[in-house]
Amino acid sequence: MRLFQGDYAQVTTYDTDPVQVALRWQEAGASWLHLVDLDGAKEGYPVNAELIKRIRAVTTMHIEVGGGMRTPAQIEQVLGLGVDRVILGTVAITNRDLLRQAVERWGERIVVGLDARDGLVAISGWLETSQVAAVDLARELEALGVQRFVYTDIARDGALTGPNLKALNEMRQAVTSALIASGGVSSLADLRALSHSGVEGTIVGKAIYTGAVDLAAAIGEIEKR
Repeated sequence: MRLFQGDYAQVTTYDTDPVQVALRWQEAGASWLHLVDLDGAKEGYPVNAELIKRIRAVTTMHIEVGGGMRTPAQIEQVLGLGVDRVILGTVAITNRDLLRQAVERWGERIVVGLDARDGLVAISGWLETSQVAAVDLARELEALGVQRFVYTDIARDGALTGPNLKALNEMRQAVTSALIASGGVSSLADLRALSHSGVEGTIVGKAIYTGAVDLAAAIGEIEKR
């Protein structure tokens, strides 16, 4: 399922079997799968571990997982499912000691999700907006050893209005760590623009579920350049 702009009250369900969806994207040529435990993000602990484990068992893609990891034990639990990377969001603001320990222990398998609304970082499954500027937080966390960020403009997420290239450029200038763009992709033209923006990759969600972007065609043109 997908949320509109992070709103749990605006949910669209596209398929009742996430395992089959994962296999569909693998068949289209995807090399990475981005999974978000929406229940976990809301509850504050991993909820869909068994489902993630099933997806891992039947696919060969690299997998990254975000949502609900707030303790070292929870991070270890999710990594123990066989995924390649975990994405931490809320704890990056609320518990720097945990983040530091995680980066020291797991290195680049730890990714920080910078989810921003009007340039300010949102936490707790996007239910709360902090007073911390995303670019300032990125600089601070890079100094702690974070090697990769996923940057999401919440206002663009699920809206199919195009990525916020201005905000991505500001983030790209703020840090030297790898940057993955998320939110707003609506067409192959958007992906072409992002491919020239200096980001490492782009997460495409709603656009491939609605058919606005043909995943196989996008991979053929963008990822295999």
